[in-house]
Amino acid sequence: MFERLEELEHKYGDLSEQLSDPQLLADQQKYTRVAKQHRDLEEVVARYREFKGLDKGIRETHELIDTEEDAEMVALARSELTGLESRLAEVQAELKVLLLPKDPNDEKNIIIEIRAGTGGDEATLFAAEIMRMYMRYSERQGWRVQVLDVSESSIGGAKEAIVLIEGTRVYSKLKHESGVHRVQRVPRTEASGRIHTSAVTVAVLPEAEDVDIKIDPKDLRIDTFCSSGPGGQSVNTTYSAVRITHLPTNTVVSMQDEKSQIKNREKAMRVLRSRLLEIEQEKQSQAIASERRSMVKSGDRSEKIRTYNFKDNRVTDHRIGYTSHQLDLFMEGEIDGLIDALVAHYQSEKLRAESEAAA
Repeated sequence: MFERLEELEHKYGDLSEQLSDPQLLADQQKYTRVAKQHRDLEEVVARYREFKGLDKGIRETHELIDTEEDAEMVALARSELTGLESRLAEVQAELKVLLLPKDPNDEKNIIIEIRAGTGGDEATLFAAEIMRMYMRYSERQGWRVQVLDVSESSIGGAKEAIVLIEGTRVYSKLKHESGVHRVQRVPRTEASGRIHTSAVTVAVLPEAEDVDIKIDPKDLRIDTFCSSGPGGQSVNTTYSAVRITHLPTNTVVSMQDEKSQIKNREKAMRVLRSRLLEIEQEKQSQAIASERRSMVKSGDRSEKIRTYNFKDNRVTDHRIGYTSHQLDLFMEGEIDGLIDALVAHYQSEKLRAESEAAA
C-alpha cells in the first residue's frame, strides 16, 4: 500500500510542476486533463502526508519517553502519544478506502427517474413526495436541480418524473437509491383508516456525455406530437412534444415539459444517452466474476430496498438494516445519515472483496 502511495505522491508533485508551467495554459485541453488528474490525487496525497507526519510524531514521542527524566513531561508525552496513535489508525483506514478502485461515474451528474408502481393513485402521490425529498436533499447539498419531465396524475401525484441533478460527486452519493421504495400509510381517500401499501421505483442514471455514448443519427426515429396534461387534455396545439426511439435497443424517451420542440429534443437526448449508458453498463456487469455480482445486484431496481412507514414515523433500509424514527424529517430531505451509512457499507464491501482477492 505504501509503495503505491509513494508513487501517487511523486505523480502529484509532477502534476503540480506541470500546472505551474505557463506554457501549459496555451493548450487548454491538456491543461484541463492535467488539472483533473491533480485534483483527483489531492485528497489521497493530503491524507498520506498527514499519515507520514503522524508516524514521525509517534517516533519522536517514543524517543522522548525513553530519554526524558522529568516524570511530568513523560506523562504529558504519553497522553499525546495516545491521540497520535488513534488518529494514525483513522488515517490508515481512510487511505485504504481512498485507494479502492474508483467508480468512473462517481463524478457525474445524474438523471433520476421516479415511477409510480403498485398502489394506484396513492403510488402517484408518494412518487411526487419522493421527488420532492430528493430535490430538498439536493438543495441542502448545494446541487442544481432541473425537472426534465413530469407526467401528473389526476389527483396531483406523479405517474413518472425525470429530474436532472448537477453538482459535485452527485452520482457517488445517490447511486445506491435505485430500487423499489415501499410506503405504508393510510391514504387520503381511505375512509376506514386502513393502512395501504404502495410502491415507487427509483432509477439513478449517471448522466452520459457525448464521449461516453456515440449515437448514430440513423439509429433514431424522432416523432413530434401535441403535449397533453392529466386526463389527456391538450396543453398546447403546437407539435412541441418529442418522442425519440433508439431503434437498435428499442429505447423510447418522450419529453413534453417545454413549449419549445428544440428544448424538449435536447432534454430527451440527455435522458436517452443516460439510458443507453446504463444498458451498456448492465451488459458489462453481466460479464464480471460471480463474487462481484452480489455487489451489482444491490443496485437492481427490482429489489425492495426501503420501507417508509408513516404510522410509526419510521423509515427502514432493508439492505443495511438502517432504521430511523424521524420519517417526517427524512421526507424533508434530511437523508444524510442514511446516504452516509450506505456509502460506508458499500465501501466496506469493496474493502472485504479486495482483501479476499489479495488472500
